[in-house]
Amino acid sequence: MHSQSEFLKQPPNRTPFVLQVVGYKNSGKTTLITKLILRLKQAGLLVGTVKHDAHDFDMDKPGTDTWQHQEAGADITAISSASRSAVISRRPEPLSVLLGHMQHADIVLVEGFKQEHYPKIILLRDTNDCELLSLTNPYMAVMWPQAEPIRMQAAVPVFALDEEARIAEGIFKNLTPRTTK
Repeated sequence: MHSQSEFLKQPPNRTPFVLQVVGYKNSGKTTLITKLILRLKQAGLLVGTVKHDAHDFDMDKPGTDTWQHQEAGADITAISSASRSAVISRRPEPLSVLLGHMQHADIVLVEGFKQEHYPKIILLRDTNDCELLSLTNPYMAVMWPQAEPIRMQAAVPVFALDEEARIAEGIFKNLTPRTTK
């Protein structure tokens, strides 16, 4: 396993490593991503996340100034404070645009966006989900216990859902090692 001192934040002219986590509803995508964030942060990495929501979502709270801006009809609203920033837009953005906001990250974990062409961790609950293995750029598969027969069929490494340490190790192999200068 790499030590956290072996990793370097990506140089400014380099894009972050983008890794998608895909699966059907309730497959454990968010649970796995939160576990991976903790592991990656422990290694000293800057971690970005992007989530695709198949439904409409509401990020702003009623009554706040930015909510009032959106309710009045603003097409795009930004807010920034001393510790954080956010942009709310009234249109869907392609993943490429969202990733453009994360160029300073070492790694971006993307939940969803199945048809994009980045390496993917594919979550499989049972053998019916195996069709997901035909998506572009499968990187590894993560399975639920009842999906054990998948391990023998898959052409990619297969891990159990609770093996986040081994999954993180597979991710570390794709990150830029520190250079000594």
